Amino acid sequence: MSIAELQVYSVEEADVTGGVCVVRCVGGVARAGQVYAVGEYRIGLRGIERHGRAVGSVGAGHIAKVRLAGPVVALLTRGQVLTSVPPDGHALEELEVWLATDPPLGDEPHPRTLRVLAGVRMRDERLPDGIRLRWGRVALAATHRCARAEGGPDLLRAPERAGLQVYLIQQFGPGRGGDPAALCRELLGLMDLTPEQAAAQGRVWRDLPYHRIRHLRRIKGLIPWLVLLRPHLADADPAARAADAWAAVRSALP
Repeated sequence: MSIAELQVYSVEEADVTGGVCVVRCVGGVARAGQVYAVGEYRIGLRGIERHGRAVGSVGAGHIAKVRLAGPVVALLTRGQVLTSVPPDGHALEELEVWLATDPPLGDEPHPRTLRVLAGVRMRDERLPDGIRLRWGRVALAATHRCARAEGGPDLLRAPERAGLQVYLIQQFGPGRGGDPAALCRELLGLMDLTPEQAAAQGRVWRDLPYHRIRHLRRIKGLIPWLVLLRPHLADADPAARAADAWAAVRSALP
């Protein structure tokens, strides 16, 4: 399975039936016959041309001229990214199987694309709760892969994962949605300052070097998630007391 992405460079021609665009493949492999999503609309990829000749596919990093079908082609703008979708939607079971493989498949979905797609389905209240929960787990797994693929410190990546996990806990409750206490301890473990130390630095943050200001801001970005987890923690839990302490100093941080 491949989830392909095409970034629009220009719309060369367009009418009510479709048009021709110059695009760059930025993920996966684009193939003639695929269907691409533009919000709620769908566009068919009818043909691909490279160096003046027709080809059946184009891989990531390459530019091509493509013929697209659908009236929305005329509304495409430079820089817009189109994401391939099966005509009847992504197969949840297939994505779960892919995420269970290690090492990953050679022709794999881009983790950021999969993270966005799974997050949308996770929030679709028209779906049964069990299916939404499974999509949420796909989104979490894709978020872990995003972190590995994109790099960056754990403190920078943590809010995205925390946001997903907190949403699942709020929607489906502790247990099914995740372990609030474990998540809270994980977030607290990323904070290398005490609340008192952070507050002291926060009072003079304008005098600090940029990397320290950035670090304080990243710590501050975790505090809202601690606040949302706090009602699920027992008052005697040390993590609960730590969450309260961080909530008390949040306003002092830059």
